[in-house]
Amino acid sequence: MTGGNESCTAGLTSMSYLTCLTYILEEWTGVEHIGDYLSYAFYILWLLFPLVVVFVLPGVIVILFYVSILLLHIYKRKNELKEAYSHDVWMGAREMLATLWDGHGRIWHGYELHGVENIPPGPGLVVFYHGATPVDYIYFSARLHITKKRRCSVVADHFVFRLPGFKILLDVHGVIHGPKEACVRTLEEGRLLAIAPGGVREALFSDEMYTILWSDRKGFAQVAIDAKVPIIPMFTQNVREGFRTLGGIKILRSLYERIRLPIVPLYGGFPVKLRTFIGEPIPYEPNVTAEELAAKTKAAVQALIEKHQKIPGNIFRALMERFQTQKKED
Repeated sequence: MTGGNESCTAGLTSMSYLTCLTYILEEWTGVEHIGDYLSYAFYILWLLFPLVVVFVLPGVIVILFYVSILLLHIYKRKNELKEAYSHDVWMGAREMLATLWDGHGRIWHGYELHGVENIPPGPGLVVFYHGATPVDYIYFSARLHITKKRRCSVVADHFVFRLPGFKILLDVHGVIHGPKEACVRTLEEGRLLAIAPGGVREALFSDEMYTILWSDRKGFAQVAIDAKVPIIPMFTQNVREGFRTLGGIKILRSLYERIRLPIVPLYGGFPVKLRTFIGEPIPYEPNVTAEELAAKTKAAVQALIEKHQKIPGNIFRALMERFQTQKKED
């Protein structure tokens, strides 16, 4: 043992750094053939590396959320004296976060937004298909804020409001849980409001077939009717390839239906191409029922999916689309 270590340090024989490290570890630990154990450990690490990556990458989005929260707290501390004299003390903070998230979308997903001209100058209800995460909506709202200087509030599930530290982020961006009266009031104030009727169920249990899971929900349609605003359909290409869930496991579906918490594991974070398409608005009609408007909206979102998404979705194909200089169709 000592002779081997001396040859390593003295350079009497040609020996790799790994072999030298093996000799040193054997001397320190007293374990023989430690090199075999290290080789086996490296093999297991290499074998499991892809599995580790797909479950670790989603953590980047969580980190970005908490970086955003930290920046908001710093901004609030810095601007405490201005709060009493400004009608919107958070304007600069929104600009900062929009730049942060838009930069992430551009770099990681080559994010594109198409059809923004279909958004009316006044209020409107944006209705979109919910991917495994709402990251595409975040990119959309950031790009809209930067290019059009417009804010878009969004309706979120109740569990989002229980996430630790998220209150300031939700308040700054006008995230609401409802009820219907709050949604109508937001639209009557002249603002844009976004909602994914499929909600958490669609996020967790839809798949690469991009099946719309709205059940018989029509509350969003009644909100648009009560507020007398158009509905704007929206869909993001490859949103299911960026992040996926293990929602196909039946026991997880049963557990969700029992406790109504998003306990289904998430994986992905792949840098696939994301393109958000905004369809033509469905105008307000005083004589239409909520059921009819909900069916019309679902058909409009389905039409966007059929036009812009290759089904079934494929992660490798979505990655390759990053190298396309132009989209094939609008």
